[in-house]
Amino acid sequence: MTGRLDAIDLAILDELQADGRMTNVELARRVGISAPPCLRRVRALEEDGVIAGYRALVETRAVGLSVVFFVFVKLDQQTETELAAFGARVGDWKIVRECWTVSGETDFILKCVAPDLDAFQSFVTELTGAPNVRNVRSSLAMKAVKDEPLAYVDRAAGHGNATHAH
Repeated sequence: MTGRLDAIDLAILDELQADGRMTNVELARRVGISAPPCLRRVRALEEDGVIAGYRALVETRAVGLSVVFFVFVKLDQQTETELAAFGARVGDWKIVRECWTVSGETDFILKCVAPDLDAFQSFVTELTGAPNVRNVRSSLAMKAVKDEPLAYVDRAAGHGNATHAH
């Protein structure tokens, strides 16, 4: 049976985003159901791709990555082939943590982290010389006002947009 995410599914997602390491028993207690149906729901959310994986959130400064910057890239050509080629190249750059295609004057926005300004400059130089890159603009991040890597789950509304099997 396929259905929309209900209030319990949303509560499960919210709780797992806050602590993905909690036991199923604890998760079930927090969302107000018994452990067996809780586990079935989590597995269904995983199988349907609603839960894409589990990761540790690492504080970048703690591992020596103190320079955060955004890069705005304009390509010479925006054919599917050229966009895919640039996307593949971005996949090889570990300094790039997020890459988005966007509308408007810019084709891509990259969120990057680096250990220092030398690494930042080296990357921008490499990027500027990459095939099909017309223009590169960058902005150093001064301070994160909000850095929330988790999905917004509206538990109060009790509805979701994805579908999955219960």
